[in-house]
Amino acid sequence: MIFEDASLPGVRLLRPTVHRDERGGFVKTHQQEWFEAAGIPTEWPERFYSVSSRGVLRGLHFQLPPSAHAKLVYCPVGAVMDVVVDLRVGSPTYQEFESFDLDGNGWTMLFLPAGLAHGFVALRDGTVMAYATGTIHDPERDTGIRWDSVGVPWPFTDPLVSPRDAALPALAEFESPFTYGGE
Repeated sequence: MIFEDASLPGVRLLRPTVHRDERGGFVKTHQQEWFEAAGIPTEWPERFYSVSSRGVLRGLHFQLPPSAHAKLVYCPVGAVMDVVVDLRVGSPTYQEFESFDLDGNGWTMLFLPAGLAHGFVALRDGTVMAYATGTIHDPERDTGIRWDSVGVPWPFTDPLVSPRDAALPALAEFESPFTYGGE
């Protein structure tokens, strides 16, 4: 596994070795010692996945303190444009975003520290996104910022967005409780 720093502080790309042959492929997504050496958590109290049709946009989500959490995300099936927005006051990249192409061929994973909004748009039907989170879902602190308020050049002008996500506040209206710790 190769661990790379992204442009946003603390965001890491994890590139596992993919073993392929005529039968298909095999990928190891986690080994505790590797994650510990890279400074990435190894305890994930909650794991889940979503399945989306092409053009579905989910996000930009996060949980507020004290339920804020780190995330580990990857796309084992299909393809997404994945987006992360830095909400940590004092960060050198505060309110900036970075996008990543994730798909079921490369198996690149993203580690996101707490204080970042996360979302994606599915580029293919049947796209699966897998998530591991550092805290349990807390409905009272689960929120986000509106997908179209950050300046992201999404590949669809009219994505399918849930009513909840469409009603989220714009980035300019959000008062961030997150602070940058200098990762």
